[in-house]
Amino acid sequence: MNFSANCLYHVYNRGNNRQKIFFEEKNYIFFLNKLKNNVDGLCDILAYCLMPNHFHILIYVSEGSDGLKNLPNQNQQTLVRKIGTVLSSYSQAINKQEGKSGSLFQQKTKSKQLITESSATTCFHYIHQNPLRSNLVKKLENWPYSSFNDFLSNKSSICNLARAKELLDISDNPEQFFKDSYEVIDQGTINDLS
Repeated sequence: MNFSANCLYHVYNRGNNRQKIFFEEKNYIFFLNKLKNNVDGLCDILAYCLMPNHFHILIYVSEGSDGLKNLPNQNQQTLVRKIGTVLSSYSQAINKQEGKSGSLFQQKTKSKQLITESSATTCFHYIHQNPLRSNLVKKLENWPYSSFNDFLSNKSSICNLARAKELLDISDNPEQFFKDSYEVIDQGTINDLS
């Protein structure tokens, strides 16, 4: 399969006023299950990272669509609604758990179309590097709420590993994947991803 620029998106959102969105381990698992159950069949999740106050997802939307921003395709509209449903129902559950009310997430979830294979591969590694950059862990493999370990072990119930490797030139060799994942991404490139 060839790289198709209209199919890959970096989707992200954060807590309203940078507040926490994940409070306990079960919250991360609940969010991932909701995401998987709601977008399955509409897109492939290629990578993810859930942080205490924000999340990043790299998705592949089937070819033949015009992208998330231009919504002529029914599947695209459904995907946008489903992501909104995930955030809304997750927010309700967390507000109930924490005894709060109001918006948990920022008003609009952002999506950035990735135009080149290079930018998509950089985004993939940037997503996994978030916990390290935020000083939450000293090693990528120590953050349990990202797809990094899925790729390292070659097992995932959330990500389409084969599609990610095919589209993003991700190595099948765990040692090479590990080495590539620790490559430093410069700040200018990071700014282009958001």
